[in-house]
Amino acid sequence: MRPTTCTLFLSGDVMTGRGLDQVLPHPARPTLHEHAVRSALEYVALAERAHGHIPRPVDYEYVWGVALQELELRKPAARIINLETSVTTSEQAAPKGINYRMHPANVGVLSVAGIDCAVLANNHVLDWGLSGLVETLDTLAKANIRVAGAGRTRTESEAPAVIDVSEHGRVLVFAFGASDAGVPHIWNAGAASPGVSWIGDYLPHTVAHIGSLVTATKRPGDVVVASIHWGSNWGYDIPDEHRRFAHQLIERAGVDLVYGHSSHHVKAIEVYRGRVILYGCGDFLNDYEGIHGPKDFRDDLTMMYFPTINMQSGEVTELEMVPLLIRNFRLQHPPAADSRWLCDTLDRECGRFGAGVVKRDDRVKLDWHRT
Repeated sequence: MRPTTCTLFLSGDVMTGRGLDQVLPHPARPTLHEHAVRSALEYVALAERAHGHIPRPVDYEYVWGVALQELELRKPAARIINLETSVTTSEQAAPKGINYRMHPANVGVLSVAGIDCAVLANNHVLDWGLSGLVETLDTLAKANIRVAGAGRTRTESEAPAVIDVSEHGRVLVFAFGASDAGVPHIWNAGAASPGVSWIGDYLPHTVAHIGSLVTATKRPGDVVVASIHWGSNWGYDIPDEHRRFAHQLIERAGVDLVYGHSSHHVKAIEVYRGRVILYGCGDFLNDYEGIHGPKDFRDDLTMMYFPTINMQSGEVTELEMVPLLIRNFRLQHPPAADSRWLCDTLDRECGRFGAGVVKRDDRVKLDWHRT
C-alpha cells in the first residue's frame, strides 16, 4: 500500500571541524588563522576547562551521544543536516578569520549517524578554498552522502538532493546560502566553476527562480525541502523579509518545508498553509564550550526536529522535537531545568506565530492549532 506520510530528521548546524575534528581518530593539522587562536587544540582545552576531560581519540558514535538512540527509536525516512564544515586537507585558508575543516578520513562521523543529505550552502563550506570544496564533494560522494547547495557548476549547486523514501515518493532538498548570513557573492557557483547556490535577496524574482527549479524536478508524492542559510547568529527576531520569503516559497514555489539555519540558538517555528517553517534550528554539534557568548541565549541547548509530512498534500501532520545539551563535545539529554527553559523559550517565540510547544511524558511537540 502506498505510504501517506514520511518522517524526516532535521538538525541545526553540524560543525565537526576545528575542536571536534581534533578528538576524532584522524585529525587534520590543527593550524588556524584566527586573531586570538592559532591551534584547534585550544578549543579542546577550553571545553575541558569548562566541563572536564574529553577522551582522545573518540569513536565516531561519541559526538552524537543520545541522538543515535533517538534516531533509532524514530527511524526517520530521511536524515538531513546543515554541514557547516569543509571536509578537506587543503591549506588554502580563506582570509575570513574563522575556518572550519574536518579531515576526510573522519567522514565516518557522518556515516555512523546514517546521514542522507548534507546541506553545504552556508558560510563555512569554502573556508579552505575551491580545492577544499571539491574535496568535500568527493569525500561525501564516496561516503554515499548526498549534497545540496554546492557543486562543481551552478547547475550542480542548484540541483536538489534526491532521497527515495518509498516506491512512490521522494524527498527533494534544495539549498541556498544567503548574503545576510555572511555567504559572500564570490562563493556563488559559476556556469563552469565550483561554488554554492547563493541568493542575494528575498525578492519575487528569487522566489520565481527557486520555483522554476522545483517545477523542473517535483513529481506527485514528492516532499520539497528548501534549506536556507540566512540571517544573523544571534537574536530571536524574525525579519519581515524572511517571513515573506518563506510564505512565498510555500505559496508560489511549491515548497513544503522551509528549513532555516544560521542562528546559534533555536528560533521560532511557524506553520503556514499547513507547511512548517523552521526559522532557525540553532547549533547541533560545535566546539563552543568554554567560549562565553551572549548570556540571553543558550547555544549549548539544541533540538532534534522530526516533522511528519503527508506525501500527497505536503502538509505537516506532526512535529516532534527532542531537546539536547552539548557537553564534552557530545549530545546528552539535558537536566530537567534546562529542558524546561528551552521548551519555554521556544513556546514563547512560536507564540508570535500562533503556535506553541507542548511537553507531555517526555515528548515535545509543536501545537499550531492554538486560537
